[in-house]
Amino acid sequence: MEVNEMAITAAMVKELRETSGAGMMDCKKALTATDGDMEKAIEFLRENGLAKAEKKAGRVAAEGMVATNISADGKTAAIVEVNSETDFVAKNEKFQTFVSQVAAQVAATSATDVDAFLEEPWCEDASKTVKENLASMIAVIGENMTIRRFAKLQATDGVIESYIHAGGKIGVIVEAKTDANSDAVKECLKNVAMQIAALNPKYTSRDEVDQDYIEHEKEILKAQALKEKPDAAEKIIDGMVMGRINKELKEICLLDQVYVKAEDGKQSVGKYVESVAKAEGIALEIKGFVRYETGEGIEKVESDFAAEVAAQLK
Repeated sequence: MEVNEMAITAAMVKELRETSGAGMMDCKKALTATDGDMEKAIEFLRENGLAKAEKKAGRVAAEGMVATNISADGKTAAIVEVNSETDFVAKNEKFQTFVSQVAAQVAATSATDVDAFLEEPWCEDASKTVKENLASMIAVIGENMTIRRFAKLQATDGVIESYIHAGGKIGVIVEAKTDANSDAVKECLKNVAMQIAALNPKYTSRDEVDQDYIEHEKEILKAQALKEKPDAAEKIIDGMVMGRINKELKEICLLDQVYVKAEDGKQSVGKYVESVAKAEGIALEIKGFVRYETGEGIEKVESDFAAEVAAQLK
């Protein structure tokens, strides 16, 4: 027997909304189309959600949030960036829960890239892939969303700590080689992670900087120095070049940066870590980090909100 619109009760719509997260009218439409069958209505929303997701796929998603997931023993950590079109959606609890679930799945995945990750069974419902669940979320939330990137760190001989800034605008995971996992070590790594979030270093130490890059910079800086002091001795010019190279390396290398919490305003991050190791009587060495900032590198579309509203009213 066919169920007409009048037979679709408010309780049925409410139940479907709570189950699917879809809008009220979409839920009523789905129940009407499936004769009030709740399971078929959910499937109907999923199918139509995929269609809606395709329409939204071309829209720029440059907002969103970064989330991290660290194992109980502090040995494995994952970081992921999931984008949305607006900051409003990024603050939505359903979106934030989804991103946390993605981070948990990244921590467990063997996938090495986003494409492979999207084809995996979704951790919360193995009947769907990550890609299909993402499409369903797009339908529910009403904006384009993308799982943009992820990374993992594995500390076989140490621990990992994380830091999230401004509700997910910036996320950091930092790995240390150490023979201890005390509160002092955790506090130290948290402080280092905050440093990374604030000053955005490109490398952990100078050892990671490509020598070709340094030689290229030296050539440029030497040309600049010769223009400034064309009559200076070669020794003076070399000193100017090395001084400027060191200044640049102090900005881009984490361990060379001035520690933001240094009381004297001079202590480097490397010296800060050494001081903690000495005070605790342990070995402690920063091995690496990953820093994600939401939307970095994505060209955002500037829009005139007032004009958009006026256009819709017309």
